[in-house]
Amino acid sequence: MKYLHSIIKSFIFCCFICVNFCSVAQEMQSAQTITFEVDVQKKIEPMKPIWAWFGYDEPNYTYMKDGQKLLTELSEMSYTPVNVRVHNLLTTGDGTPALKWGSTNAYTEDKKGRPIYDWTIVDSIFDTFIVRGMKPLVEIGFMPKALSVKPDPYQHNWSPANAYNDIYTGWAYPPKDYNKWRELVCQWVKHCVERYGENEVASWYWEVWNEPNIGYWKGTFEEYCKLYDYAADGLKKAFPRARIGGPHSTDPSNESANAFLRRFLEHCVRGKNYATGKIGSPLDYVGFHAKGGPRVVDNRVQMNIGRQLLNISKGFEAVASFPELKHLPIIIGESDPEGCAACSIEHHPQNAYRNGTMYSSYTAASFARKYELARKYGVNFIGAVSWSFEFENQAWYAGFRDLATNGIDKPVLNVFRMFGMMKGDLVTVKSSAPLSADEMCKNSVRRTADINSIASTDNNSVAVMVWNYHDDDLSAPSSDISINVKNMTGRRVLVTHYRIDDQFSNSYEVWKAMGEPQNPSPEQLEILERSGQLQMYSSPVWKDVIGGKITVDFSLPRQGVSLIKLTW
Repeated sequence: MKYLHSIIKSFIFCCFICVNFCSVAQEMQSAQTITFEVDVQKKIEPMKPIWAWFGYDEPNYTYMKDGQKLLTELSEMSYTPVNVRVHNLLTTGDGTPALKWGSTNAYTEDKKGRPIYDWTIVDSIFDTFIVRGMKPLVEIGFMPKALSVKPDPYQHNWSPANAYNDIYTGWAYPPKDYNKWRELVCQWVKHCVERYGENEVASWYWEVWNEPNIGYWKGTFEEYCKLYDYAADGLKKAFPRARIGGPHSTDPSNESANAFLRRFLEHCVRGKNYATGKIGSPLDYVGFHAKGGPRVVDNRVQMNIGRQLLNISKGFEAVASFPELKHLPIIIGESDPEGCAACSIEHHPQNAYRNGTMYSSYTAASFARKYELARKYGVNFIGAVSWSFEFENQAWYAGFRDLATNGIDKPVLNVFRMFGMMKGDLVTVKSSAPLSADEMCKNSVRRTADINSIASTDNNSVAVMVWNYHDDDLSAPSSDISINVKNMTGRRVLVTHYRIDDQFSNSYEVWKAMGEPQNPSPEQLEILERSGQLQMYSSPVWKDVIGGKITVDFSLPRQGVSLIKLTW
């Protein structure tokens, strides 16, 4: 018994030492200055605007007041057309939105079963995009009630409290007539060409369905391939230049999900086409989804950025394994910290990261690693859709995965504003405390913080983004940062420092300081509007470049993000 007690005491002591070691490691990291050496002459590759992609379930929010406001902001912050993906573009209904629901009534039938096409609501959605210079990533789905093999019940009655218990209703089933399904797609594409012109529609991407490897598709794998083939055939017959891809399956780090993705790619390369009888199916790009997985640990939120990055890595690996497809564009059709945008904090406490700076620092860290993973596999990665928009008529800061609440921008939106200021070529950054994408895929960010950077150069400018991210929502000392930029060509540069933290670019903290009003006064709304914008950390200053070098020093708090812009 004494021996057993001795073992237990030793085990407890070891645990104590381990916990304190991790704590000391973080303290040491915080105490040391983290240095970054940016070489503007060592270009890696063009910096593709992979961040300029957004999406949401509720398409009817598009033309509502706050929806239009946010879309305008997204278009204005980007130097490149922003791509927008929405669900429910073919779902039957009168256009009344609800959480995880939308409808357009694009397809109905008369009493004799003859098709009736009505593009009124779809046009309202696309018009809202096009007038802002945006591009729809057109999701062909879901199944109109008149075509569904199991139409009733059709509209689900979903709320954040019951999660996905009853969401997959009649809209998720295969068509009772695949020829009518093909003709529906054909007529839709023809209408788009007539309304927006060939060159505009040729610049869009189309897809068939959403996440057919889980409950969103109530048919078999073979039936999904048939659905895809008939849709692609209708699209190409209407407009051969139209670009289509898929399968937009989710979580390729899961063995069965990875198998679904690979089987679909195999079908497109060597399978028999269900619509034409020929070998192969049209595939102009590959789409898959990648999510993380936060949880509550010891009454705090703990993110899992490693899980999302592993999903991305496995998806890239799957595409790269097909030599015939490796050159194709890849679009991560949903790329987020977790899977349910409409699951608010009230019923899902693990989503408490969404209102504050944990979401913004996570976003900075994850997007930088997406570039890194694409280089590792040598794939043509062009976009990652952040499945986050806004929710009309909801409580302020209810903890939905959104970019704005009641028309007020949240901190995460300012990370995208920062990315919108980075263009040209990615350049090398050497860190004194590097953490690679491969390491994060294996261990996420649990022991020490991910204090890292990404940099770009374009003509007479350099932009350096730095973040201080950790999976655990725990307070920690700020870290001292020193950015050394070398091989500069200008003699004197203007240094502008933008910041997202608890004090800057953070409407949530301002709202809390107001007492968390659910009906802010006009004066409060004006203050919240300003606090939601990207703010400067300090006034811009001119600095001399000596020997082609310049150094910028500052302190960065945990979950903070800084963008240093040098112009000359």
